[in-house]
Amino acid sequence: MKQLIITSDDFGLSSGVNRAVEQAWKNGLLTVASIMPGAAAFNEAVKIARRNPGLQVGLHLTLVQGRSVLPPIESPELVDAQGNFSDNPVSAGFRYFFDRGLYCQLKREIEAQIKKVLDAGIELSHIDGHLNIHLHPTVFRILAELMPRYGITTFRLARERISHNLRFDRERKFGKALENLIFGFLTDHARPELDRLGISYASEVKGVLNSGRMTEGYILNIIDGLQEGLTEMYFHPGILPDAEISRCMPKYRHQEELAAITSPAVRGRLQELQVRVQNYRGEVKC
Repeated sequence: MKQLIITSDDFGLSSGVNRAVEQAWKNGLLTVASIMPGAAAFNEAVKIARRNPGLQVGLHLTLVQGRSVLPPIESPELVDAQGNFSDNPVSAGFRYFFDRGLYCQLKREIEAQIKKVLDAGIELSHIDGHLNIHLHPTVFRILAELMPRYGITTFRLARERISHNLRFDRERKFGKALENLIFGFLTDHARPELDRLGISYASEVKGVLNSGRMTEGYILNIIDGLQEGLTEMYFHPGILPDAEISRCMPKYRHQEELAAITSPAVRGRLQELQVRVQNYRGEVKC
């Protein structure tokens, strides 16, 4: 059986993202949204999640290009005076790995992000991360301790078949090859520990190599080649104009991604292929 989870990242980033998430859930194939606890529109996202209880919510862990949950005084080496993480994921990643003095601050911030969502009355189905920061070895070590404590039983890995992707999209070949190498290594590092902890994951994740460009045409091409078992496909839908979306991700095709999730053609093709669209709990959308 082929099973497909369809996720929206960046839930809570802005009103434009939040409205797109609700529209994609009500009128489309969306089954899961990953929420950013430190983002400006978090409270609005919580209200949307509460009035749509069938929409499953996970944590979009944010440790780069975003805001912290804890006040800056509690994590002065992680954030600036306004509580902003570094916008440079490469330099931040090296610091998180080599500066052992950051470990306790990272742990407090990660736990605070988990608790903020839970304290809002939202049950967390899974954890993923902004720019896949959740797979960073130091961050993953912390998550491996915290996930069992907070009853989180699913996790996003970042393994995607590059050969399948390049068959339909030849852009960014070098960048995709590098991402495939890095995220493949990080996935292989995390998988044994997830298995030991009994935390489940999808066998493949679509969206790693075409982040921000998950358009209807691309989706219609790749769904024919979905593998048996569970696949996750993640998107960044948004409704424009929205200043925060445009500032953070000016090159992403947010409205085209929303159109793909709500596309009758995509829904029809998935039904023809007998792909079961579901959430992490196994609840079926179509």
